[in-house]
Amino acid sequence: MAYLDRYPTLPGKVLVAPKAHIEHVVRDLDEAAYARLMLVVRTVALAVEAVFAPERTYLPSLGSVQGNRHLRWHIAGLAPGVPFEQQQYHALMTENGVVAPTSEESADIADRLRRAIG
Repeated sequence: MAYLDRYPTLPGKVLVAPKAHIEHVVRDLDEAAYARLMLVVRTVALAVEAVFAPERTYLPSLGSVQGNRHLRWHIAGLAPGVPFEQQQYHALMTENGVVAPTSEESADIADRLRRAIG
């Protein structure tokens, strides 16, 4: 499943997670399941790129056994022109600010992403 991040640090940040409860990306998925999930991640990432035309697309799998145990990929498109010191981990950390789209803007983003996925 794919859904918009509740607290996005970049416009259009999407999370992709398997429906089944999986905690470890390497040891909890066999090769075929991993490959299928990565194809979904790629499909959604291509939609993010089509809608937002980012300079770079980040695809980390973040989480912790102490919190957010469920496996998920964060798909975050970095807008062109962001200064280097505000890229990479800095751009993904909520401590550095979040984007606050209105519910109408979120609905529009979701619709555009759905259409890009096809």
